[in-house]
Amino acid sequence: MTPDRFFSLMLLLASRDAVTTRELASALGVSLRTITRDLNWLRDAGLPVTVRRGRLGGVTMLPGSGPDLTRLTPDERDHLSLTGLDEKQRAELDASVESRRALSKLAAAPSRRTPGLLPLTDVVHVDSRPWLQAHTSGTSPASLIGPVRRGRRLRIGYDSSREPRPCELVVDPYGLFAKAGIWYLVADCARGPRMYRLERITAWKEVDQPRRIREGQTLATVAAALIEQWEHHHAIEVSATIDQSQIERARRIFGQRLVRDDHAHPATGHKVTIRFRRLEDVRALLPFGSAVTVHGPTEVRAHLSDLATSLADHYAPSPMS
Repeated sequence: MTPDRFFSLMLLLASRDAVTTRELASALGVSLRTITRDLNWLRDAGLPVTVRRGRLGGVTMLPGSGPDLTRLTPDERDHLSLTGLDEKQRAELDASVESRRALSKLAAAPSRRTPGLLPLTDVVHVDSRPWLQAHTSGTSPASLIGPVRRGRRLRIGYDSSREPRPCELVVDPYGLFAKAGIWYLVADCARGPRMYRLERITAWKEVDQPRRIREGQTLATVAAALIEQWEHHHAIEVSATIDQSQIERARRIFGQRLVRDDHAHPATGHKVTIRFRRLEDVRALLPFGSAVTVHGPTEVRAHLSDLATSLADHYAPSPMS
């Protein structure tokens, strides 16, 4: 259950004596199956939610048994609905103060915690940033959140890795997206969806025009489509065998781009398929040395041979003078 649906469901139950599951589903815009699953989740969490069948039945919750969500301001509820962010990322959005205030209000409510169990906040800590993340410059999320929430067009300077110098673009933002510790601006440019890394946005200016996004599209749907396109639109599929000692390392590096043939016998190595977007990207196989044997395509084997020869020439001993 998402936090925003949790809050809405709790408010509905707290404000009515009894409500049917069909009414709850209609009010929240979800299916009856989803509402049933949500109510089971509330009961498993220890909240006294009851369901009575029949014409005079409905879903009820004992008064005062849940967190007092009516004490939350609209801004506090809005900030709590930001799921998946750690404290550092909330600070980058200037959202940590409102989030802490809302959480303190919820924590002040009487707890129904199982005796003998420590609070989850004492034993679970989330840091979604990648390892060895270098300090980055560029545009901060907090500086962009204002114009993005106002629904304005933006003129940005963007330092693309595919261009020799930063280019200027006019974009129509859907919003900010955090993925694997990296912030992106998701926007339409020339009516096409793009993701722009904030660390590569060298400058930006709010345009005095409302954004013009495509009808029926949201930040969530556009971000999901872009991720799907990036993960599955790969032009080159490399067939290879990886030594037993290196297969876990390869899986960590290539992630979902590596598909292992589970029917192959691992005695002589694991047969795998690895997807790459461009031929140049196969240089990521070089650090594995002879632990990876590429079977095809032919152009990949030829390119790896050229790369290895160039590397060997680079480190060859200088001739005696």
